[in-house]
Amino acid sequence: MKEPNSAPLLQVKSLCKQFNENKVLNGIDLNIYRGDVIAIIGPSGCGKSTFLRCLNLLETPSAGEIIFQDEHIFKLYSLYTKEEIKALKAEIKQAKANGNPTQELEAKITALYTKLKEQKAEEKLIFKLTNKTIDTHRQKIGMVFQQFNLFPNLTIMGNITLAPVKLKKMSKEQAEQKALELLDKVGLRDRANDYPSSLSGGMKQRVAIVRALAMEPEIMLFDEPTSALDPEMVGEVLKVMSDLAKEGMTMVVVTHEMGFAREVANRILFIDGGVIKEENSPNEFFENPQNDRLKEFLSKVL
Repeated sequence: MKEPNSAPLLQVKSLCKQFNENKVLNGIDLNIYRGDVIAIIGPSGCGKSTFLRCLNLLETPSAGEIIFQDEHIFKLYSLYTKEEIKALKAEIKQAKANGNPTQELEAKITALYTKLKEQKAEEKLIFKLTNKTIDTHRQKIGMVFQQFNLFPNLTIMGNITLAPVKLKKMSKEQAEQKALELLDKVGLRDRANDYPSSLSGGMKQRVAIVRALAMEPEIMLFDEPTSALDPEMVGEVLKVMSDLAKEGMTMVVVTHEMGFAREVANRILFIDGGVIKEENSPNEFFENPQNDRLKEFLSKVL
């Protein structure tokens, strides 16, 4: 696919995430441009949600790079260098056992140790800076979860205004005015003083979207936002997301809703086994899939 001329809003390079020996993400590369609506699909357990959580560091990656608005928020390549050193050590051991010269390999491993030292120094600095600025970044990278995550002891208004008042030091009056405007957009202005327990699942998810929007994010991440909803409530949430896309909001959506992906997204990714197996425009993705695993997946879900 042809990429825009502008610089990416968010860049992901060689992203890896592993839990003990289980590699959930195994080298993801992705550029997200302003105005993109990217749908991510794939089988359960393939790393989709983990990838999304890594983008705003709710999950700390094991290796790779994340650059948001031209600023590193994560960089860790020492894991890859350690793996290179490990492999090279095994090669040296084998060469010695076979009576072969090892001077060239020894020189390589020395260079790798120097590289590792430099990487660790840079990574430590970026980690320190990100620790100071992570709340600011998360204000700009909104997140909507499967299970809404609303505070049950707060009214809808309280849920929406809590973060803007606490984190942005917006006045309570400003935050409430903003909340009412956003609730108006999703048809829930009249429920502002109700508690989450009185709302349907679809209403709760619309409130969760409004809560994220109240922080005026640059990008919105949606982690299967309709998977916990009854079928009749799915449409009302997808309508809100579709309207956001039309307004130009940059969005990354992990979803099982193929109709939404086809109609609203401008790019679709298929993740399987922790890697992007295919990326394309909706038309090409569904009408002319190239990857055999994607063909198999689509044959089962369409």
